[in-house]
Order: sequence, then structure tokens, then C-alpha cells
Amino acid sequence: MSKHERWSRLLELLAAEGKLEVEEAATTLEVSPATIRRDLDELAEQQMLVRTRGGAVAHGVSYELPLRYKQSRHASEKQRIAAAVAELIGEGDVVGLNGGTTTTEVARALALRAAGGGRREPSDMTAPSLTVVTNALNIAGELAVRPQIKIVVTGGVARPQTYELVGPLTVGVLNEVVLDVAVLGVDGVDPRLGLMTHQEDEASISRLFAERARRVVVVTDSSKMGRRAFARICGLDRVDVLVTDSALPSEMAARLSEAGIKVHAV
Repeated sequence: MSKHERWSRLLELLAAEGKLEVEEAATTLEVSPATIRRDLDELAEQQMLVRTRGGAVAHGVSYELPLRYKQSRHASEKQRIAAAVAELIGEGDVVGLNGGTTTTEVARALALRAAGGGRREPSDMTAPSLTVVTNALNIAGELAVRPQIKIVVTGGVARPQTYELVGPLTVGVLNEVVLDVAVLGVDGVDPRLGLMTHQEDEASISRLFAERARRVVVVTDSSKMGRRAFARICGLDRVDVLVTDSALPSEMAARLSEAGIKVHAV
């Protein structure tokens, strides 16, 4: 196992448990305790975690991983989800994307579809095939070089963990636009409380994306289903479609369908 793989695994364990013990982590990763100690020391130097006697705790109360370390988790599921979502987006739609690894994959799938020309007439090939409104810096960076997509960035204050822009400047831009579809990544979907995320400032922006959209599509791998997070985005009554992977429990699928949500498990 490479250092990068160890670091990613350690951060995943930390996100799940909130703390790490050296001996337990060494057993889980099948490496020596000395290796784990060195890894934790180096991660602490990068402010990815806080070292404690015998282990480490998460840096901050949300136990949130920086986006680049989340990217490899459930990667194939997220790519399938993204491809399915791209099929739900109409030609010329104005699409809102919040930040996250799954919405980043959706952006890539939309870019590939736009590059292929889709169902467009030859006379219309010079016009953008989509307009994407996003508060995610990484998504904006990937789509800015795509001439087939008009990219609108909200502005705001950047959060380094997720590359999302938040705050009054973000709200000001979103209040001035109208979306055909909002595609929302989330950290949890609770049958009673609805959509949730770790940070309250990100939750308020995602809520505004939903309010400005005619349709709301939630994208998440099945590991988030039934999970709660700190901040509520909105209730399930605001969701039109949920796209997830085929590991979605049948009981959860039934409860979502009862709430009037069209479920795509791919």
C-alpha cells in the first residue's frame, strides 16, 4: 500500500469514527505502528488532523474530509450516478451544481455529453448547449475550458475542504438566477429530516439552489442513505428525483417512493 493510499484510508477511518488509535489503525491497514505514527505526524503537519497521545482526532468538529481525499471513495458508483443524471438534463437547461465529489462527476459527464454534440442541430453548434451555475471552484475550473458550456460562478468565500463558495456574495448571485434543474450532493438523507450536510453555511446555499430550481435532483451513493449530518438542507418534499447506486436498501427505496420521489438506482 502506497503512502497516498494509506493517507486516504486513514482519513476515511477518521471521518467515520472521529478518532484514530495507532494500534487499531496499524491492524486495519496491515502496517507497523511506527508507519502509522509517521503518517499521522505528517498529516498533522498539513492540518488534516490533530495528533493525540496514542492516535489522532479530526481537525474540526465536522469530521469532514478535504475533497481531494474523498474523490476515490465509491468512485465507480459515482460515475454511474453521474452518467444517469446527465441523461436527465435537457438541451439548453440551466443547471445548478453544488460542491462535492458526486456533483463533480456529474459536471464531467455533462461536459462529455456537450463535447459530443448531443441532439443539437448543426446550425446551433456555436451556442452553449448548457448553462451551469455553481458555487464549487473545482467544477468551475473544469468547465470553464468547455466552450459548449456557459459557466456562471456564484462568488463568495471559499471553504478549503470542499472548494465551495459560501456567504452573502453567493446568496446575492443565486437570488438573481432561475434554474431548470438543481443537482445537489449531500452528506446524508434521512427519511424524516430530509437532506443534510456537515456545514451550516453550505446547507443554506444548497437550500437556495433548491429554491431557485424547477426540479431538484439529489445525487448520492447509497452509503449516505439513512445517515444524518449536522445541518439540514431541506425536506424530502422538495426533491423530485434521487439518483443513487444499486446497493440502496429496498426499504429506503420504498419510503422515498412514498414521499413522491422518483428513485433511480444504477
